[in-house]
Amino acid sequence: MKPIKVGMLGLGTVGTGVIRIVEGHQDDLQRKIGSAVEIVKVLVKDKNKPRDVSLPEEVLTEDPYEVLHHPEIDVIIEVMGGTGHAKTWMMEALRQGKQVVTANKDLMATSGSELIEEARKQQCDVLYEASVAGGIPILRTIVEGFSSDRIQKMMGIVNGTTNYILTKMSQEGASYDDVLAEAQALGYAEADPTSDVEGLDAAYKMAILGTLGFHTNVSMDDVTVKGITSVTKEDIQYGKRLGYEVKLLGIAERQDDSISLTVQPTMVKATHPLASVNGVFNAVYVYGEAVGETMFYGPGAGEMPTATSVVADLVAVCKNIKLGVSGKTGAVAYKEKKLKTDQQISCKNFLLLHVADKAGVLARITEIFAQHEVSLESVLQHPNQHNPAAEIIIITHDATKASMNNVLETLDGLDVVHEIRSVYRVEG
Repeated sequence: MKPIKVGMLGLGTVGTGVIRIVEGHQDDLQRKIGSAVEIVKVLVKDKNKPRDVSLPEEVLTEDPYEVLHHPEIDVIIEVMGGTGHAKTWMMEALRQGKQVVTANKDLMATSGSELIEEARKQQCDVLYEASVAGGIPILRTIVEGFSSDRIQKMMGIVNGTTNYILTKMSQEGASYDDVLAEAQALGYAEADPTSDVEGLDAAYKMAILGTLGFHTNVSMDDVTVKGITSVTKEDIQYGKRLGYEVKLLGIAERQDDSISLTVQPTMVKATHPLASVNGVFNAVYVYGEAVGETMFYGPGAGEMPTATSVVADLVAVCKNIKLGVSGKTGAVAYKEKKLKTDQQISCKNFLLLHVADKAGVLARITEIFAQHEVSLESVLQHPNQHNPAAEIIIITHDATKASMNNVLETLDGLDVVHEIRSVYRVEG
């Protein structure tokens, strides 16, 4: 049988893993696809750079169009990242009638609808399983496994760097700055960690999950984002005393036909499965209307886990080529996007307040919650020998975002409230 020929854009960590799997699993790939898979051209920045995989010199090129316009290449795998050249070259690959596999979450979150529309015109596939949660096959599960169900909520830890930082802060009582420096030294965090710690990386992934799970085009502008830079070890310790772990959660919810998406540090009940997801691991919790609660757990990054997802997509597009159904099985965003208002978004909340240590303060504070129709689940006062002000912890029942905004605005103007130290969503 004629081999399926593949071109690659990029040969970094993930690209190296793809080469290893394709070369090492040829027998399995041939049985699954019905023909051999041959990587014939790979775009690199420097052909002379030492590499961990050995490829014939004629396979490497510094000219992207040697890959994109190669007459025999059937599939282009993009593992170079970024949103500049990657978008231009992927669009060109589709116009050349080539199938596309990518691990590029940034590009799929910001320009995925354009790429998928171009793929539809050209009767090509664009698959991007590796763009979310590394080695966890979550996108294919949502598109295929939940095809007969209606997803109500997706909630997950989708960034390993921040989960590593929060895990170390929880287990060792270390400060954010100390753990970040350690994560950078170990290679878990970039020299510029902004995308991870400010929640942007997770937001890209939640936009992709929202688009597929809710069948509507979700953009980054639709995701409310807050990172972990303001999380303190004191917040984490207070949470632990009350039976919670702090996790950076991406949460996508649907109520009737309206949706909301957020990324934020969240107090997760210690008995909830997500609370025990530690280190660089990822997990996504999916609530289906029919199936109920399901959870998917595994490594969220790294050479081989991510490369495994890329090659799984490669197998899928190769099968479609063989069956003659390329471009006919892609997920379509066919629903009008309706975002929830602040009056429709509702959750429990954790607040840590520094207040004047005198009689009547608690009564004034609880009265404000009552005025804005926010009921309280618990109110606790913890002595803190390092803080001359009284520290009050409040956990609310479900309250709308609009009501909580009004509560916080009123508390901020109250003379007996020295500081609204922390506010967290509560889940589980």
